[in-house]
Amino acid sequence: MLDALATLWHDIADIPHLKTYLTTAWVVYLLVLAGWIILQKREPAATLSWLLSLAALPYIGFLIYFALGPQKIKRQRLRRHRSRDGMDAHEAICPPDQLCTELALLGQAVTGLPPSSATRADLLVDGAATYEALLAAIAAATNHVHLEYYIFERDRTGTRVRDALIERARAGVRVRLLLDAVGAGKANRRFLKPLLDAGGEQCWFHPTQFKPFSRPWVNLRTHRKIVVIDGTVGFAGGINITDEENDALRADAYRDLHLRVEGEVVRGLQQVFVEDWIYASGQGRADFAGTVLWAPKEDAPPGEIPVQVLTSGPDSDWEAIHRLQVGAIHDADERVWLVTPYFVPGEAAMMALTSAALAGLDVRLLVPKLSDSRFVTYAARSYFDELLAAGVKVYEYGPRMLHTKALLCDERLAVLGSANFDHRSFRLNFEVGLLFRDEGFGRRLAALLEGEFASATPVHNARNRSLWRNRLPEALARLASPLL
Repeated sequence: MLDALATLWHDIADIPHLKTYLTTAWVVYLLVLAGWIILQKREPAATLSWLLSLAALPYIGFLIYFALGPQKIKRQRLRRHRSRDGMDAHEAICPPDQLCTELALLGQAVTGLPPSSATRADLLVDGAATYEALLAAIAAATNHVHLEYYIFERDRTGTRVRDALIERARAGVRVRLLLDAVGAGKANRRFLKPLLDAGGEQCWFHPTQFKPFSRPWVNLRTHRKIVVIDGTVGFAGGINITDEENDALRADAYRDLHLRVEGEVVRGLQQVFVEDWIYASGQGRADFAGTVLWAPKEDAPPGEIPVQVLTSGPDSDWEAIHRLQVGAIHDADERVWLVTPYFVPGEAAMMALTSAALAGLDVRLLVPKLSDSRFVTYAARSYFDELLAAGVKVYEYGPRMLHTKALLCDERLAVLGSANFDHRSFRLNFEVGLLFRDEGFGRRLAALLEGEFASATPVHNARNRSLWRNRLPEALARLASPLL
């Protein structure tokens, strides 16, 4: 067999001008592919990374870019815009009061969601507290329960939440469950069938089936965690539905943070869910007839906690959450505390953090000692030297995996939600967050983060760093960071 293949290759190689044809085809391939990528007008580093990667993978590189590259984002944006056409959005007009800060106006401009307020905002630490609050809210639902999750496992935690939804569906409550097709892929048809039999509804965000002449959406995921109960109670944050985050079941459960809110702000979370549901299900706005999406304004007076819903995803060029976080850092006067499980910043974010530290602000970064991705851990550590040199205090949390995503600037501004501080969350994932501008909420978050920093290990410049075990892997991971 091997001799036959060798003979065939030798015969092909003797074909006149074959090398010339192959070389010409290769050059044309590179020129066409390079032009296609360059016209996307991405950051130079990301563009060069794609060009070098695809040039090293003849022809196969084209298939990789077709499935994972940024070109599809433009087409996806057009489809998502169509899903908005039938929606009745609440007023996107910033009221003429103290809510209209420059940052709030920026948030409205890049998301279309106006500043709002909450009558109540509870910080839920770790999964057990979050699931208990979530189950209590589901049990009290009388009109609808809307859930959107990246991960929803068919384990003990997932089964408990599913059964709570089944009970409400049997009671006549409209239950809609939107799951990411990749992150929640283990929640199979058999697991979800009892919910559907009870009258609940479920659909998948970006199913990954490969169809002829269509691009699989394997790289564009909904990373959002949204729950809306009767249009009056909302949940958002970083906690998925899984035993992996349930500290009542596992001693090594992720350390994480979630939010329960009430008041006008729930309107924004509802709007995000409805848009995602219409887009993913293909249903129209009429499907929500009979669903009380949000309480009338007279029944939901403005609260005392200024807050704004933030969204971002590949359907927008503005990288809204990234832009708002960088703006918040620049706006800080005293301190910038950042907690994230994945730290792979772009140039603007890195410049904002180091500039704040060089200006004398109390800048702290808390990351996991070892995340669930060793590659991302190496990429994050590649930035430590520059951060430490600028005066940023860097901490590593362990042994539990840190999954909290929070930014606190001074005591008046905080951003919490589903977005990590990395390229994937800023550009590829569909994310949701809440921007608080309230000193009382900021003080509560500051007290919580103080405890996290106190239990973490400070990173020092004098740490032992081997070339082969540390510096080289970190440098290589940093090189690929624009593609993460």
